[in-house]
Amino acid sequence: MGVFTFVCRKSGGEWTAKQYSGDLEASAPSTFDLQRKLVQSALSCDSSGGVQSSFSLVSPSSAVFQVIVGGGGGGAFIGGGGGGAAAAPAGGAAAAAEAAPAEKKEEEKEESDDDMGFSLFD
Repeated sequence: MGVFTFVCRKSGGEWTAKQYSGDLEASAPSTFDLQRKLVQSALSCDSSGGVQSSFSLVSPSSAVFQVIVGGGGGGAFIGGGGGGAAAAPAGGAAAAAEAAPAEKKEEEKEESDDDMGFSLFD
């Protein structure tokens, strides 16, 4: 499993990124394109499995981007949204899709409590 952390900065109209502890670098006109390039760079170093990524803005002109390659496929989504789309399938959209069924289960549980034949308020 490889973990790649990048510090991203915007200068003018260009985003640049440098690996926190390593030699990988990339630049692009948008955060989306930058994330795609960084994922490809990480995969060129380690292609041992699935890819998870997170992009978090620190300020309007700086961000942190993390790419995790390999691992068990467990949900370890880190960060908040704040700009840019997910560069890998395990982004914010996947986390939101997983959250919806959990809410439904809670509603079903509440309904099933009423079917037990008693209530706290009777």
